[in-house]
Amino acid sequence: MEKLYLIVGSQDLYGEETLKEVARDADTMAEFLNGKLCDLVRVTPMPTVRNADEAEDVFLRVAADKECVGVIVWMHTFSPAKMWIRGLQMLKKPMLHLHTQANEKLPYETIDMDFMNLNQSAHGDREFGFICTRLNVKRQVAAGYYRHNAVTEKIRAFAEVAVALNFSKRMKVAMFGSNMRDVAVTDGDRVESEIRYGWNVNYYGIGDLAEIACSVSKSEIDAKMKEYEKKYDFATDDMHAVREQARYQIALERFVERERVSAFTDNFQDLHGLKQLPGLAVQDIMSKGIGFGAEGDYKTAALMAVLCKMAEKRKGATAFVEDYTYDLTSGDEKELASHMLEVSPTFAATKPKIEVHPLGIGGKEPPARLVFDGIEGDAVAVSMVDMGTHFRLVCAKIKLVKQTRLMPKLPVARIMWTLVPDFKTGAAAWIYAGGAHHAVVSTALNTDDIKLFASLTDTELVIIDENTRI
Repeated sequence: MEKLYLIVGSQDLYGEETLKEVARDADTMAEFLNGKLCDLVRVTPMPTVRNADEAEDVFLRVAADKECVGVIVWMHTFSPAKMWIRGLQMLKKPMLHLHTQANEKLPYETIDMDFMNLNQSAHGDREFGFICTRLNVKRQVAAGYYRHNAVTEKIRAFAEVAVALNFSKRMKVAMFGSNMRDVAVTDGDRVESEIRYGWNVNYYGIGDLAEIACSVSKSEIDAKMKEYEKKYDFATDDMHAVREQARYQIALERFVERERVSAFTDNFQDLHGLKQLPGLAVQDIMSKGIGFGAEGDYKTAALMAVLCKMAEKRKGATAFVEDYTYDLTSGDEKELASHMLEVSPTFAATKPKIEVHPLGIGGKEPPARLVFDGIEGDAVAVSMVDMGTHFRLVCAKIKLVKQTRLMPKLPVARIMWTLVPDFKTGAAAWIYAGGAHHAVVSTALNTDDIKLFASLTDTELVIIDENTRI
C-alpha cells in the first residue's frame, strides 16, 4: 500500500526525556491516522528530526521510496528552521503541514515550563511555516487538533490528491491519431505535460487497435455481450453493431493492459480499419476509471484519469463531457451537455439503453451507443488548457438538473446543468478564462480538491463559483 511519511520536528536542546515523549506522541498520532486512512494509505512515522543532517536524511528517504506518495510534517517542539533547508530543497512529493498538538486541551491546573517546552507547535510550526514560504514549498496546511473530524477529513483529502499525483507521475496516455484538424483548444505541449504532470503521451496509429480487434474471438464477444445484458437494456435489433462495439472494447482493454496506459483518445477523422466510431465501447471502459478525450484531446483524457483516481474512494461520477447547446429561457437558462457518443454511464439516472443510430459524421457504419438522461446534484466542471507559456485549469461550480422535457429524437446521453452564480456570469467567465468545450465533470470532487491539485502542481487556476464577478 502507498505510504505517507509522518515527519516530526524537534531539536536536542530539550533533553532525552522530551525527545522520547515526542517519539511516543508521533507513534500515537500515526496509529490514529492509520485507523482513519487505512483504506487509502499507510501513515509511517519517521525518527524525530533534530538537526540538518537528519532532515536531509529523511527527505532522501522520501525521494527514494516509490511507495511514499507524500509527507505529513509537524513541529512538536520548537525546531530551528535553517536546519530544514537542505531537506526541503530535495522535496518533490506533496506535503501537508499539520499544525496541531498532541494534547487537545491545556492542563490548566498543572501546566509548567516543561509542558510548554514540549508542546509548542504554536511556536515551532510558525518557524517551519516561514522557511517553507521562503523556499516556495507547495503544501497544504491543516490547522486544529488532529483527532477532530474537520482535520482528519482535510488530511484524507490531501492523501487522496497525493495518491492521484503519484499515479499521474507514472501515467501513460495513448493518442489514436492526432487531435481534430484545425482545432486549437484540444492541442497542447506533450513534452511540458510530462515535465509538469508526468503524463507520458504518445501517438499510436488506429491500425494498431484495428489489428487487435481483428484477433478478438466470437466467444470473447459473446462474453462481453453477456456483460452488457447485465448492465444495460437493449433497445435495438442491430446486434451486429453492438457486437462490433464489444469487439472494440475487448481490443481497447487488451491494448490498455499491454501498453499499461491509463487514458486514451481517438478521432472520428482517423478511423481507418474500423467500421464504426467507438461509442458503447468507450462509454463502458470510461465507467471503469480509464481516462478518455474525444478528437485527440489528450489533456482531458489524462485529467479525467487523475481526477478519477482522486475520487476513487468517494461516491459520485467523474468523466469526460462536452459542452453542446443551451436552453436560453430568460431566468431559467440551462446547458445540455453530451457528445457524439462518448458519455460515461456513471452519469446515468436510470438504466442506460443500448441503441444504434447513424452518426452523420465520420462516414462510418451506424454505431451502438448508450442513451440515458443524467443524474442531479452539485458538481464541478474542470478544463485544462495550454496557454503557451503555462497550463491553466478552469474549474466551475455547476448544478446538474433533471431534464425538463423529453428529447425522443436525440439519440445520445444527455446531461443538463445550470451555471453558477448565474448563466451570464458563469458562461462569460469560462470564455474569458479560455476554458475548453471539453471538461471533466465530477459530482465526487469539489473546488477545494481542484485547488489543492493546482497548488501542489503549481498550475494556474481560475475558479468560477458563487463569488465570481466579471
